[in-house]
Amino acid sequence: MLGINMDDVVNVIMSILPQLIAIGVVLVLAIVATVAVNKRTVKDVAVRKLVHSESWLVFLVAVVVAVSMMVFGPLSTLLNNATATKYELSQKTVDEAKALAVDVQREGVTMLQNNDGNLPLADTKVNVFGWGSTNPIYGGTGSGSMSDQYPTTSLLDGMKEAGLETNADLSKLYTDYRADRPVVGMFEQDWTLPELPAADYPQDVIDAAKDFSDEAVIVVSRSGGEGADLPTDMTAEGITYHDNSKDYKDFEQGGHFLQLSKTERDMVDLVTKNFDKVTFVYNGANAFQLDFVKDYPQIKSVLWCPPAGQTGFTALGEILAGKVNPSGKTSDTFLYDLTKAPTWNNFGDFHYDNMDEFTANAFGGETSPTFVNYVEGIYVGYKFYETAADEGAIDYDATVQYPFGYGLSYTAFSQEMGDVTYADGKVSFDVTVTNTGDTAGKDVVQTYVNPPYTDGGIEKASANLVAFEKTKELAPGESETVSIEFDDDAMASYDNKDAKAWVLEAGDYGVSINTDSHTAIDTKTVTVDDETVYDSESNTHDGDAVPATNQFDEAAGDVTYLSRAGHFANYDEATAAPASMSMSDEHKATFVNNSNYKPAEHNNDSDEMPTTGANNGVRLADLTGKEYDDPQWDKLLDQLTFEDMDNLIANGGYGNAAVEKIGKIQLTDVDGPASLNNNFTRVGSIGLPSGVSFACTWNADLATEFGDMIGKMAHEMHVTGWYAPAMNIHRSAFSGRNFEYYSEDGYLSGVMASSAIAAASENGVYAFMKHFALNDQETNRNSMLCTWSNEQAIREIYLKPFEMSVKIGKTNAVMSSFNYIGTTYAAADPALQQTVLRDEWGFRGAVLTDYFGGYGYQNADQLIRNGNDFMLATTDITNHVTDKSATSVKAMRTAAHNILYMAANSWMYENGEPDVPTPIWKTITYVVWGVTAVLFIGLTTVSVMKFTKRRKAAKVTVTASEQ
Repeated sequence: MLGINMDDVVNVIMSILPQLIAIGVVLVLAIVATVAVNKRTVKDVAVRKLVHSESWLVFLVAVVVAVSMMVFGPLSTLLNNATATKYELSQKTVDEAKALAVDVQREGVTMLQNNDGNLPLADTKVNVFGWGSTNPIYGGTGSGSMSDQYPTTSLLDGMKEAGLETNADLSKLYTDYRADRPVVGMFEQDWTLPELPAADYPQDVIDAAKDFSDEAVIVVSRSGGEGADLPTDMTAEGITYHDNSKDYKDFEQGGHFLQLSKTERDMVDLVTKNFDKVTFVYNGANAFQLDFVKDYPQIKSVLWCPPAGQTGFTALGEILAGKVNPSGKTSDTFLYDLTKAPTWNNFGDFHYDNMDEFTANAFGGETSPTFVNYVEGIYVGYKFYETAADEGAIDYDATVQYPFGYGLSYTAFSQEMGDVTYADGKVSFDVTVTNTGDTAGKDVVQTYVNPPYTDGGIEKASANLVAFEKTKELAPGESETVSIEFDDDAMASYDNKDAKAWVLEAGDYGVSINTDSHTAIDTKTVTVDDETVYDSESNTHDGDAVPATNQFDEAAGDVTYLSRAGHFANYDEATAAPASMSMSDEHKATFVNNSNYKPAEHNNDSDEMPTTGANNGVRLADLTGKEYDDPQWDKLLDQLTFEDMDNLIANGGYGNAAVEKIGKIQLTDVDGPASLNNNFTRVGSIGLPSGVSFACTWNADLATEFGDMIGKMAHEMHVTGWYAPAMNIHRSAFSGRNFEYYSEDGYLSGVMASSAIAAASENGVYAFMKHFALNDQETNRNSMLCTWSNEQAIREIYLKPFEMSVKIGKTNAVMSSFNYIGTTYAAADPALQQTVLRDEWGFRGAVLTDYFGGYGYQNADQLIRNGNDFMLATTDITNHVTDKSATSVKAMRTAAHNILYMAANSWMYENGEPDVPTPIWKTITYVVWGVTAVLFIGLTTVSVMKFTKRRKAAKVTVTASEQ
């Protein structure tokens, strides 16, 4: 669940400031009237009392009117969300979700090493070392947080459930040392890594541990989350870290978060000196630097256990005990030295030194434009390491510890590749997988393509994942034949320089089945006789509605991109840290934020004002299941007023607004990459394992089951929209949000994401694929972060999973990203949100911003004109449309169409127009109005009667005195 955002509090106060001021003014006037009208100034008691009573009655009415304006205006969305009925999950669904979480983790845990058949554990008793064993990582933070409604299965619980007995005295050492995990959240980060110093282990505890069992498991964990990337220098200024000992520092200068601290290394020394059979478990989503493993022959086995969700640690226990055979494969490349990654110098915090005029407020402070250069181009993750090895540019074995797609099993498999057929634009072949060992297990058929490359020509990686299939569980000796098929345009490359289109060059393509990205089992050759350029309406790439051509030339900036030419001759130049912190004058002239965006400058005088406010009698339910361009949509849209459309556009935070005149009810959208979390009712679902866990399963069927489970839970929670799945790329191991993103590979990410989306959509839940696009780091992500990348990398790497989610997953909801692409805010980039998303890919539906905080660059006027339809806002800031020109109203109409199309096809409308109760806050407000009216009339009547009585009494007194 998300916590309270102080920016939200400030925005709420600012949005109701006019009403608060009005209340204050009337209060002051009432006080002035009360003080001014006294015995000295007004001798007439009746008049004085009447003025006093009426002043405060007027104040009462003014307060009710002002509060009513607040609740029906800027606070309406918040109140609708906060007072929504709390729909809970049924126990049956909770149990099914728990079971699914365990199934996912059973296939997501990845065995990286198992020397001497060390695993499964030979003894049911085991010593578990490492503070992380008592406080493991279940998920992420921010929108990826899990609900606290449900109990979690801890790592030690999971081992116990599997029949393993752990050393309780060791565990007590850790819980006594520290019970809570330091907070790594959206708004504060304490990067401390609690670990008991080796010197503080009592010798009798170590001696008792050796008597308890000769099996030792070491657990080291790493957390991450929304709002901050993992530190690349733990000693840098601004990093909060508390050393575990006063005698030494955990990290020397330059030490990073994804390597062992000194205290952890000392603990590994301690364990390996006392135990010869050690299993190391890394629990975290970000690829860890496991270089130390080679220094300890006692470390026989290494397991990667990504964040397990609320019940997934059951699976880790089962794998350690041998009740489950691990079948996970890495979703990322593990390096001996993460500082040698080509992204190392160009990931993180880079501020322009010549953009001060664009400074804006963000998160309570000032921010100015920042940047990040995607210098590696298409050579992301394994695509670089495999290609660089082929070119002789790196020593692969000294660089890569565990390749992409790597994972061991308790059994052995053989794979036999059949003949390859290339006909009618399709490549197909069968692979026979046989379990040649003595334990049942699953294997993965991984298919890679090595395209022909011309030195200095179109950039191409020598290994490209194009297909994969996971087998069923095979008994010893059992075989399964897996069919692999893919279109030949999956082998094409994007030529952003000459053809400015997708190109399938003529030549020989190596098609291989591999155990991982580096190790081929067998390779066949597919020969493409003639070059194909996908540049015509009759011949588009991957089913594009219109041919793709360059849209992001400006986003390349002045960056030197890594090239394969000359065996990566420009590696040092391309991957060096930025030489300049200044934006060029040419690009600076195109930079836009709220300081220089003027809607009127973008109006088209030829635009005609659309019809608004018509009375056609069309209801939204009439359009359920109708095509996007059905003529009846125009009749419905004609009925909307400017205010109706603005309400839909401005108030899209955690739901989309009601429009009563067309039967559009308020729908609920919720957070949670691995769950459903309603931040207002505080109702959440079971948290499933992280996106990384799903990717490591290499099992699309599990992703489908996940999407189906999301759909089932959404129905029970009365939720229609899911702010997920997230599918940005693990460009760097240090991205704080890698836990909810899938992989360094766009295709693997795309298969997982599109499978989950398709299943959720079948249940009538619209999934907001996010964050669209190139939002691959957390540092400065909402501080006008200018992302520079070339068109080929954008299309081949970063847009790939989004494209698959539209074309295969059939999503009709998108969440745009905070960052800029070049000098244009991604959510307001027409090339991205209209040309690529809608024109090329054929997307129909609505695009929502990421959290709408204004931030100096978010404004509804610019966004709706460029393809972003509504704002993830719950308060009134710059989320309302201010321009009422024909151009603006046309854009509003299109945005409303997109939002309503998405809503009409949600499960809430599958049986006609929904019948929903009046929100409780409205009922309360109506009662308050009635009570206030009665009080006002009654008290005014009483006041007037008293005034009349006093006046009569005064006249009698005067008459009597005269007599």
